[in-house]
This record gives sequence, structure tokens and C-alpha cells, in this order.
Amino acid sequence: MATTIVWGAVVATFPLYAQQQQEHALGSLWLKVEENYVGINAKTASVDAAKLHERAVKSNMLPQIKAQVQNTYGTYEGSSGGFFPQAGFFNVSGSTAGLDGSSIAASTFGSAIAEWEVFSFGKLHKQKEAAGALYDKSLNEKDAYLLNLKKMLSERYIVFLYNNAKLNWTEKNAERLNDIRKITSGLSASGLRPVADSLLASSSYVQAMGEYDKWSGFKNASFIKLLELYGDETIDYTTSVERFSNPSAMNLNSENAINPSHPILNTLDKQSKYYTLSGQAQKRASLPSVSILGGYAHRGTGISPNGTVSGAWKDGFSNTTNNFLAGIGITWNITSLHTNRMKGEQLFKEAESIKLLQTQYEQTMQADLSASKTKIVQQYEQLQKTRLAVQQSQDAYEMYLARYKSGLIALSELLQIRALLEQAENTHIAASRDYWVLLAYEAELTANFDFLFNNL
Repeated sequence: MATTIVWGAVVATFPLYAQQQQEHALGSLWLKVEENYVGINAKTASVDAAKLHERAVKSNMLPQIKAQVQNTYGTYEGSSGGFFPQAGFFNVSGSTAGLDGSSIAASTFGSAIAEWEVFSFGKLHKQKEAAGALYDKSLNEKDAYLLNLKKMLSERYIVFLYNNAKLNWTEKNAERLNDIRKITSGLSASGLRPVADSLLASSSYVQAMGEYDKWSGFKNASFIKLLELYGDETIDYTTSVERFSNPSAMNLNSENAINPSHPILNTLDKQSKYYTLSGQAQKRASLPSVSILGGYAHRGTGISPNGTVSGAWKDGFSNTTNNFLAGIGITWNITSLHTNRMKGEQLFKEAESIKLLQTQYEQTMQADLSASKTKIVQQYEQLQKTRLAVQQSQDAYEMYLARYKSGLIALSELLQIRALLEQAENTHIAASRDYWVLLAYEAELTANFDFLFNNL
């Protein structure tokens, strides 16, 4: 029964412990960043803009309706002859023969025209597909931005943990030197050690306190940089401190191939597709388009059918006429054949360039991933050795400290041993930082931050 109760307690507390480990991991910081960081909102707005552009391009396939209404007051003299209407001219139709009354008249005119391009040899369809590719590109650009933001958060968190470890390291060094200073002062006061030893120990302690002040500033600065992404005033990083210097080896045999759906590669692929579809649409713009046309017009004038002209403004709404027009039209800008063909070829070359750049990126990323994996394995081996070196240096220091207290060795020898311990600890901290930085770079290459977020 006792065994059953113990195992029941272990089973009950393990999920809580695992949840606590997960809660204070780097992944919990990312949830806050993803929720609050303004840069993500900017990318979301860019995606929304691309979606609206796609909808606007699709609307070009709908009938185009134009309407106008006007009321004018002026002369009505007409003249015979033909001309090309240009900007700054207005046309007056009709004859002045047999008219009498006022020399000016009011008129009213309103019209509506509908034009529906029903066939354009696939130009509108290609434009719609190009707008869809541009929208997909904006989605992948957002994914690439999020990936880069994850790496930025990881690197800033690693720098913060590194500065925190260096601050703790200088604090331990200062404590060791303070102990040596106290011991040396007591030995000097009793005449067992020269006064110079006391001064040397005090000087070493003061230097260590200066280093502590330096790394305290570095830690606070890195904390401010981290808060810029995180957006909160407090971070519980207690579980990450131990993981930083004692990382897990579970990720050493992870995947060693670039995912073809990597956001950066996908962005280049969609950009190449956009140029290809735009080039096809540009070349098809040289072909004619077939449209169904329809129009309706309403007109009123102050000139009555019997030839009497009224200058009153209200009579401009009299003597109305209504007309409609329907038909089919073919529009073909023949002179654009060569120009549109050259523009299409230019866009095809842009698409080819982006596609080759995508291949180059994939090859480079694959080489970087293989190299990074090799570095990570060797870096982990270094960590195991530096951890052992730190333990051995600590044991040696304790032994030499006991010998110094007994008067068996000089202060210079003890300080030399302490310097070796300090160097071993510093090397281990730097190796820990390098290991996690390599993992962050590998996570960016594989577009997978799960291990890093859950184990740091």
C-alpha cells in the first residue's frame, strides 16, 4: 500500500512538474511575442492588402458600369463639318434654322453605359492567377518573418542567459577572493603572512567587484533588448539557467535535410510564379478583347419641337428624349503587339532569375545545415569536457585552499589555481552559449524551433 501511494504521488506530480518546465521555457516567451509584437501586425496588414488586391483584380472580370448626369446652360448654335474631339472641346448638335425666341437655352443630360469584357484570350484569368500568387507570396513572407523573429528572440534570450551566467561567475569569483582576503588578513594580523599578501588579495577582490559591475550592466542591457520583443516587465528564467549550462543531447540525431516547403524557399517560388503569370498576362494583352456593350441616355432641352426657344432654367427639363443602344465590340491595340511581347519576355526572365536564386538558396542552406550539424555534435562534446574540467578545477581549488590555510603554499600559488578555475568556468559558459547559438541557427534552417523552445 505504501508503494502504491508513493507511485500515485509521483504520477500525480509529474504532469505538474512537466507543465512547470514547459511554462517557463523559451516557448512561453514566444507565445507572448506572437500575441503582442507590433511587427507581426504589420506583416498581417501586408497580407490583408495583398488579399484586397487579389479581390480588386478579380473585379475586373465583372461588367463595368459608368453613369453621368449633367445640367448645363448656354448657347445652342450649331455648325456643319467634321472634327476629332479633343480635350477642351464640347460638341453641340442640331441646326438653328427655324428657331426663334431666346438666344440661350438650358439642357439636361444623363446616361449610363455598361461594358462587359466577355472574352480576352485568357488575359483576365492570368491576371487573377498572378494576383493569387502575389497573395501566397505575402503569406510566405509573413512566415519567413515569423521564423526570423523566432531566431531573434532565441538569440536575445541566449545572450541574456549568457550575461546572467557571466554575472553569477563574477559573483562567485568575488566571493572566493573575499574569502581569500579575509583569510589572508587574519594570517597577516597574526604575523604568519606578510602585509603584501593582504594587499594583493584585496586588490584581486576589488578587480573582481569591478568585473561584477560590468556584467551587471551587460545583463540589464540584454534584458531590455529582450523586453522589446516580449513586451512584459518580468521573465521567469530560473529553469533556463540550469538548461543553459547543462543542455540536453536529444537533438543531436535530428533531421539533416532542408525542407522544400521552407518559408524562404516558398517565398522565392511564389515570386517566380507571380512573374511567370504576369508575363503570360502581358503577352495575352496584345490580343483583342470582345465586349458586350449597352447604354441608355435621357435628354431634356429648352427648345420645343415647334422651334420656340426658352431661356428659363426650369424648361431645360422639358422636351425630353430617351434612347438606348446595345451591341458587341472588338478592341485590338495592334501597335502594342511588339511592346507587350517584350514586356512579357522581360517578366519571364525575372521568373527564371528568381527560380535559379531559389535553387542556389536551397543548396546553400543544405550545406550550412550539414556544417552546422557537425559543429553541434562537436560543440556538445566540448561541453562535456569543459563541465568535467570545471568540476576537477573546483575540487583542486578546495584542496589548495585548505593547504593555504595550513600555510603549506604561498598566496601566489593559490591565486594561480583560482585563475585556472576561473578560466575553466569561463570556457564552459562560452561553450554553452556557442552550443545554443548553433541550435538557433539550425532551427532557422529547418524551420523547426520546437526543440529549442521546449528545452531552453
